[in-house]
Amino acid sequence: MQASALVKSGVSCCSSSGFQNRRVLGESGRRLGLGKLRMTERSGFCGLSFGSEIMETEMRRVRLGFDGVSRSSANYKSLKTHAYDEDVGDVVPAKPNNKSSGTVLPFVGVACLGAILFGYHLGVVNGALEFLSKDLGILENTVVQGWIVSTLLIGATIGSFVGGTFADKFGRTRSFQLDAIPLTVGAILCATAQSVQTMIIGRLLTGLGIGISSAIVPLYISEISPTEIRGTLGSVNQLFICVGILAALVAGLPLVGNPAWWRTMFGISMVPAVLLAVGMAISPESPRWLYQQGRLPEAERAIKTLYGKDRVVEVIQDFTAASQGSVEPEAGWSDLFSSRYWKIVSIGAALFLFQQLSGINAVVYYSTSVFRSAGVASDIAASALVAAANVFGTTIASSLMDRQGRKSLLTISFCGMAASMLLLSLTFSWSALAPYSGTLAVLGTVLYVLSFSLGAGPVPGLLLPEIFASRIRAKAVALSLGTHWISNFFIGLYFLSFVNKFGISTVYFGFGVVCLLAVLYVARNIVETKGRSLEEIEQILSATA
Repeated sequence: MQASALVKSGVSCCSSSGFQNRRVLGESGRRLGLGKLRMTERSGFCGLSFGSEIMETEMRRVRLGFDGVSRSSANYKSLKTHAYDEDVGDVVPAKPNNKSSGTVLPFVGVACLGAILFGYHLGVVNGALEFLSKDLGILENTVVQGWIVSTLLIGATIGSFVGGTFADKFGRTRSFQLDAIPLTVGAILCATAQSVQTMIIGRLLTGLGIGISSAIVPLYISEISPTEIRGTLGSVNQLFICVGILAALVAGLPLVGNPAWWRTMFGISMVPAVLLAVGMAISPESPRWLYQQGRLPEAERAIKTLYGKDRVVEVIQDFTAASQGSVEPEAGWSDLFSSRYWKIVSIGAALFLFQQLSGINAVVYYSTSVFRSAGVASDIAASALVAAANVFGTTIASSLMDRQGRKSLLTISFCGMAASMLLLSLTFSWSALAPYSGTLAVLGTVLYVLSFSLGAGPVPGLLLPEIFASRIRAKAVALSLGTHWISNFFIGLYFLSFVNKFGISTVYFGFGVVCLLAVLYVARNIVETKGRSLEEIEQILSATA
């Protein structure tokens, strides 16, 4: 990430931390956009004019900051040397956060409708597949059934890349509204399908829709959330994906008495899709995107709505300090692979690759079959327990994200997953454990999913929008999610083949090894981001470029 880490001391007055109470003077000050605020009285200070409505606050911050001017240059050099060798928290103390007086929760809730649809469409076909196969005459054709399942993932892969382009070109809220079109049309086609072709087209469209959602939901939430609760709100995305999966499970309960209910299961997903479009029509656009487009008055209005009018100057200053007045356009796809950005972009791809190669979707997709082979009497109840563990763990992670931090939760999560996989591997290979295989299979799977939901599940979607520079953020998130969907597709396709060739114990042991490699990768490459604005994170990481 390439935005300059600090404003040089010749044009700024910094606090002793180098980031606290940053004052930009001279020409840099005029770029802050303060002149666009309504002013009736002006008073000059270090070449920057202030309106009477903010003069008192500015003077107080400047008085607090004079003692650090002489040290700002040294702080920058130290930061550049050590930013990757130590956690961010060890390099520079976090800037104190002022409590927001705006309203952000309703708009996060609207965005999370996309996350609910993400989880719902992933899970809805599992219960409905047998019944729709009877209606469409493909009950004996497992290949076609497989296409109905996997077409969603193909559409999601395409959608994740489309979402990044839409977010840059049209903005975050308009992209949500466009996303509602394939989600709604796809749901209608699936619910009314009288042929396999119609069903596959419907699944492809809904896949396109959830792929777009997977790219823009975490992006939008991270960009509108106040720094002090961004971790909590960002992890809500993963929580609502789990809620969507559970909703699909619950929606399938009437199938036992009403085989035609599968059409209703697909049809009801139109409701949140329409609500998403309507809700985004009244939701504020991302202030960061508006600022990048040069639409400062609109950015200021969005900031007032989200954070309160008292934080307008502070947030605009953060945007300006991060961009340093840069007029660079949004990055193209080729820019993501340049030497300037690839090191950071590769972290996003690697995190999602580790997430998938750790075996989560193989465990979730095939847990019922595994439980059945282990002799569990009620395999459906055991699978429901796994889904409940996922929701419970994600809820706990949401409460810890802004206190424990992203990096530590990732480490704890992958360690717990490795231990659970070792337990499962021993359960299916060690004859001494055979009498307890059913109990241990359920226990190991629940512990694995619980560990996953504490970090490996929610953190990547939260962390990536935080570490990517603003001009590449949308496309870099989309590229990372493309890695997620592609690896998801191939693991789902080949998992059973690997089990048949190598045995479930060996496959689970391999997943455990991947989890340990992920621990080493996180320790070496991930920096802590809790308690820092996106602009501060961009400045810190730019020092290592």
